[in-house]
Amino acid sequence: MDDALRRTVPVKLDVPEERRGDLHQTKAQFLHCANRTSEWAWRYDDYCVTNKSKAENALYDELREETDLTANLVQKGIRRAIEAVQSGVEKLKQGEQTSQPEFDSWSVVYDKRSASFNDDYATLSTPDGRVTAEYVLPPEDEREDTPFGRYYESEAWDASIATLQYDEQEDAFYLHVTLKNPNYEGDGTERQESESRSEGAENGVVLGVDLNVTGAFAVTSTGEFIGSADSLTHKRNQYEQRRAKLQQTGTRSAHLTMQSIGSRLSDWSLDWLHNRANDLITEAQDADVDGIIFETLDHIRENIANGSKFQQWAYAKFVELVEYKVESTELFVDTVNPAYTSQRCSHCGFTHEDNRDDKAFECQSCGYEVNADYNAAKNIANRYCGYIHREQKSRGGWATSQLALKSGTLSVNGDYTPTELLG
Repeated sequence: MDDALRRTVPVKLDVPEERRGDLHQTKAQFLHCANRTSEWAWRYDDYCVTNKSKAENALYDELREETDLTANLVQKGIRRAIEAVQSGVEKLKQGEQTSQPEFDSWSVVYDKRSASFNDDYATLSTPDGRVTAEYVLPPEDEREDTPFGRYYESEAWDASIATLQYDEQEDAFYLHVTLKNPNYEGDGTERQESESRSEGAENGVVLGVDLNVTGAFAVTSTGEFIGSADSLTHKRNQYEQRRAKLQQTGTRSAHLTMQSIGSRLSDWSLDWLHNRANDLITEAQDADVDGIIFETLDHIRENIANGSKFQQWAYAKFVELVEYKVESTELFVDTVNPAYTSQRCSHCGFTHEDNRDDKAFECQSCGYEVNADYNAAKNIANRYCGYIHREQKSRGGWATSQLALKSGTLSVNGDYTPTELLG
């Protein structure tokens, strides 16, 4: 990959009602390509295949027949899987436990051959032709200080690739457009350190993570939406429904069946959590951060006090798995008290309960609009940076810190500075 500086700009799409199904169909077929490739490339008793050309030569024709996707989207699905297999192989080499990559998060990767990125709309390839979706944007005179205005509308930045995602709670599509600026010249402020009163203190960058009962299972301060909490809960609910029917039967055979399906659910859930933990660590490594910051587990339990013990177990186990997996890396894990992080505006700092409405966040002071979980993740990282700024040493041993955003870092003083995150 080239060294051009990158920015990722999320853009909400206004998709015609009659074409929404086409995007969902595209996602299903795209993930089919990725999962078929993963199954083929991951060899438990042999060397895994990590060569993209070899995978395309072996699977491209079959997947073109099995799906209605364009050639480019099939190739993108194959390559996404091989990249995940490559990451898994590296983990195995480091002695870390991992398993075959599985793809279930709602996402489709587009580039200029399968999409067009225009001033106020995009066209996206689907099995039923291209979908034209207009951008949902603030008024033109208010865009200058937004990522869309600073990067997307600037002639210096070129849209090269994008990931389409779907917010289930909001029932909305978002296009995360990655833009490149090959002519960017650093001014020495990249990864600028926040002020420290301790001489010689080292600087670090942290990734905030917000865990959820609905929508995305984990959302990071870099804007990555990992896993589906809804699918995890749905799997558990299916088990509970079947378990209730078997209990009513009351036979020995039913009891044995309950034990069997309970064991299968436990194995499936643990494997699912392992994969999501791997996804999070991969995101942290790609963002080149030093630490991963969660909210305290006590707060997570309070948030889901009315939920099932299964949900409480899942979140505690997820954090435990991440803590275990980072032992073989240079990353660390720490926690903060996340009080009011869901109500605080990560843009201006204004805190009010009316700022958040389920998964939508709109600041009542500055008007900043964003996914509420993403906003909370940024606040979690920012709070940790505040701890360190007040001379509380981090677990990484440094005394100043910044939070990692979609394509840059932010100091505790609120100063955004760019960093070369590969998109």
